[in-house]
Amino acid sequence: MAELATIARPYAEALFRVAQSGNLAAWSELVSEMAQAAGNPDVQSFVSNPKLSNQQIVDTFLSLLKSKVTPEAKNFVGMLAENGRLTLLPEIGEQFHALKNAAEGSADALITSAFEMSDAQVKELIATLEKKFGRKLKPSVSVDNSLIGGVRVAVGDEVLDTSVRAKLQKMHTALAA
Repeated sequence: MAELATIARPYAEALFRVAQSGNLAAWSELVSEMAQAAGNPDVQSFVSNPKLSNQQIVDTFLSLLKSKVTPEAKNFVGMLAENGRLTLLPEIGEQFHALKNAAEGSADALITSAFEMSDAQVKELIATLEKKFGRKLKPSVSVDNSLIGGVRVAVGDEVLDTSVRAKLQKMHTALAA
């Protein structure tokens, strides 16, 4: 949803600037945890309750987190609650992660395979993909039997689909035309 992304962008950029001056890895974990907690439907319902004060919302939300919460993070959550933007945390987390990857010169690679891949196969595939994309890739591998064979790789907005299912769909389109 473009509107949510537009609203979340300044928050993600501000949070990223704060994180760069500290421990970026710790901030990344905390932001991911906050985004996951805020994405829970029960939490979204709770933070949207108009009968609760901002302080009650902030205290309850922060109590859900396992990570150590810094004063800056408390201020950030407080500001989001005050502005009614706590439900934006999942989008803020995505944009924060994208900013972190850009700063590190890396990207997430979502690999979907028809069959379980060994560590050696994943390493070989990632090495090939890193040459193609010209940056360090962080793989996330899943299995989807409906691909029939091959792999589907998504890096950012680019998708490489070498699955048998995709090839069959191309053949069907060509024959139907």
